[in-house]
Amino acid sequence: MKKSHLSLALASALLTVSGTAYANHHEKNPMVGGAAMSPTKDIVDNAVNSKDHTTLVAAVKAAGLVDTLKGAGPFTVFAPTNAAFAKLPAGTVDTLLKPENKATLTGILTYHVVPGKLSAADLIAQAKAGGGKATLTTVQGEPLTAWVEGSSVYLQDAKGGKSKVTIADVNQSNGVIHVIDTVLMP
Repeated sequence: MKKSHLSLALASALLTVSGTAYANHHEKNPMVGGAAMSPTKDIVDNAVNSKDHTTLVAAVKAAGLVDTLKGAGPFTVFAPTNAAFAKLPAGTVDTLLKPENKATLTGILTYHVVPGKLSAADLIAQAKAGGGKATLTTVQGEPLTAWVEGSSVYLQDAKGGKSKVTIADVNQSNGVIHVIDTVLMP
């Protein structure tokens, strides 16, 4: 893609996502999974109310990460939906939730968390500055790549898997959540 086309695509995406960010920032309780998300609640207290994130909440509890994600942060969390977890091979989630697999589960979940609070506009700006892609270092320690296609932000994991941000900029008291449609794998 020519540089001018890339810049135009990034600018278009920035305007689209920034509009979403603006709406979510000024909307008192944006809805995720049928539940109002409050910017005065922490990541865990909001996530437990989303009917679309019951698998993620169960995984966070099984991994012992509740206290961490209730901490001061700030955190950027890429939150897979139940449908995202359902894309994994049959039995994967049940296996990961077993106590003997806690370390593996923790690694996968912390791969969905980036230190600091990165809005969609921040991700787009980093991608633009990086020539179309931004490399994020996760709490788990491995890189995650973000880029823009059309008006959407996408992520690529270490295994080459691709995930789309479906709801951006769900602000929390200790960071921000971006809802994603595929589980990322370190």
